[in-house]
Amino acid sequence: MKLEIDVITIFPEFFEKPIQFGPIKRARDAGVLEIRLLNLREFAPTPKEVDDYPFGGGSGMILKPEPIKKAIDSVRKEGGIVVLLSPQGVTFNQKLARKMAEEKQIILICGRYKGVDERIMKYVDMELSIGDYVLSGGEPAALVIIDAVSRLLPGALGSEDSAETDSFEWGILDAPYYTRPRVFDGMEVPDVLLSGDHARIERWRRKEALRRTLKKRPDLLDKALLDKKDLELLEEIKKEEGL
Repeated sequence: MKLEIDVITIFPEFFEKPIQFGPIKRARDAGVLEIRLLNLREFAPTPKEVDDYPFGGGSGMILKPEPIKKAIDSVRKEGGIVVLLSPQGVTFNQKLARKMAEEKQIILICGRYKGVDERIMKYVDMELSIGDYVLSGGEPAALVIIDAVSRLLPGALGSEDSAETDSFEWGILDAPYYTRPRVFDGMEVPDVLLSGDHARIERWRRKEALRRTLKKRPDLLDKALLDKKDLELLEEIKKEEGL
């Protein structure tokens, strides 16, 4: 199955280079991802008629509803979902990325200036935010979502199990990793990773992933997918850390 992503933006050139690299490119080359960039200006009477002043006064410009609606109608297929990148939206996370990777079509609307005309919400299925900070527009957020979703598609990664072991994939942070040289600036690679004992290595990585999460993002543990062994490892970690 192929995922189609349509991006509605006044700056399509923002995406042209990034989608030519990494997992996004591999997913496109594998035929499981198609990305179309829709220049919002092409759906307005003239290129300059995509925004206007807000009724009631105030600073900033508002994206007009007509061009956005025309852009949506030009590409929307049955089953497609329309997503507005917005600071009012639900915060994007790995769970949403997995859900979106199963869709047939995603239409991303990139807001700009002060926002979009509220009436466009009638045609929006979901509002998404990537964090509580201000961006110049929805384009950076759209690119984050495209990257996170595309790497979950078949053929997007060099190793089939890479996505399964990423941070957040099971609700916790990933374990620390090491490569050559064995000793760097007096710091050695943990012996267990050189043992060749895959069961020990797997246990160590799971434990260190839990340790890292407990130290850096303890809030994640409340919703993480933990089994009995994980809970036992957490108890070990707490004793070792004096918690």
